[in-house]
Amino acid sequence: MAAQILALLIFVAVFVIATLRKVHLGVIMFAVAGGVGIWLGGMSLPEVVNGFPVSILVLLVGVTYFFGIAQANGTVDRLIQGAIRLVGDRAAVLPLAFFGLTAGVSAMGSPLAGLVMAPVGMPLAKKYGIDRMLMGLAIGCGLSAGAFAPTSLFGIVTYGTAHSVNIDLDPLVLFAVALATNLVLLAVAYVLFGGLRLLTRRGTEIPGDGVVRMSARTPAPAHPFEREGLAAASRHAVTSGIATLEDPSAPGVVNERMTVTQLATVTCMIGLVISVVAMSILDLNPDIGVLCFAFGAVLTLIDPVTGKTAVGKIDWSTVLMVGGIITFVGVLEAMGAVEMLGEAASKVGNPLLAAFIICLLGGLISAFASTTGMLAALVPLAIPLVASGDIAGWAVIAALGVCSSIVDVSPFSTVGATLVATVDEDERPRMNRLLTQWGLSMVIVGPVLLVGLLVIPSSM
Repeated sequence: MAAQILALLIFVAVFVIATLRKVHLGVIMFAVAGGVGIWLGGMSLPEVVNGFPVSILVLLVGVTYFFGIAQANGTVDRLIQGAIRLVGDRAAVLPLAFFGLTAGVSAMGSPLAGLVMAPVGMPLAKKYGIDRMLMGLAIGCGLSAGAFAPTSLFGIVTYGTAHSVNIDLDPLVLFAVALATNLVLLAVAYVLFGGLRLLTRRGTEIPGDGVVRMSARTPAPAHPFEREGLAAASRHAVTSGIATLEDPSAPGVVNERMTVTQLATVTCMIGLVISVVAMSILDLNPDIGVLCFAFGAVLTLIDPVTGKTAVGKIDWSTVLMVGGIITFVGVLEAMGAVEMLGEAASKVGNPLLAAFIICLLGGLISAFASTTGMLAALVPLAIPLVASGDIAGWAVIAALGVCSSIVDVSPFSTVGATLVATVDEDERPRMNRLLTQWGLSMVIVGPVLLVGLLVIPSSM
């Protein structure tokens, strides 16, 4: 038992050291996993390396490559432009529209890509008299919802890790849980932060200069291993031209029809969604990574230049981080440390209380640390909670995943810090205070909501 406890302490220590030293978590995790497995667990090096999650690697690489092509050839920008023009200047609809747009962008592989909507949505909120807190939460909730799509990082890590430990979690069910939860939170935000007044207000625009300006300031990411994703999102926002969406005649806004490549990309995106849904209905267990490679290959043949550019958009940093964490967790499982945690969890007495505690811990830690890292680490460690069969495994994992994500609007995280940075300087103290209150309240609200409405009913 001493070896198992020491291995768990080392696992936690690596998280802390990587965060404090601002080094890549996956690199440290993988290296230490080898040492712990060989010297403490009595494993051979091939046994340690076999724990690397190849299936999740295929998912992450395939998805980020396919949507990297869609970004490189301008298809994503054109879809965003068209959606915002469709909404127009209807102030009451704008928060809902930005929720949907952010969810759509976040569903395209990288959740942090949804941050491109913050420098657009926050100035628009000021122009049309929308509480910036409402718009910020609309963007934050949209990011959280889209992040659990079968094609996005949180979804891939959550259901991929669940499947690797034989927990049957349907990707579409996970996405539906995340979407429903964030829609409920958005409805609450709509009531609390002046959304109802927008429905009755006659005027749609607040007098001003009418110019939507992008903030030149980019917040420092709260977590060093998320810096690359945030920087990419910021570059995308600056170069995409969506700062001038309100004025179709402004420089940088394209009004021509979509190119052949962009039309082909939209067709492939629709084909990907239809394929995933149809195969899930037919219980064929679709491999989304392989499907993304297939559609990406078609687009590469149509436009080799953007296909080559998209290779650089593959999220190797996340692949390495998730791979390192899961490899270490595999070592812990082989050593019996996970089983030991199961015995400890059983002493809680009530499986529902244990599920509530792990969801609460997931939210609390994720508010200050990497959500991706938390998901990769906590999903396997939650196995003992469902081993007895008293509660539904898929429900616990789905609840844990969403609880770890909805806290990300706190200003201690990358998402919250970005929202604060994209409002005027005199508004930042209020945004910082309210986002802190909202984010930390989600640590409690999330487990209460999801354990109460998801885990308990599914276990009856």
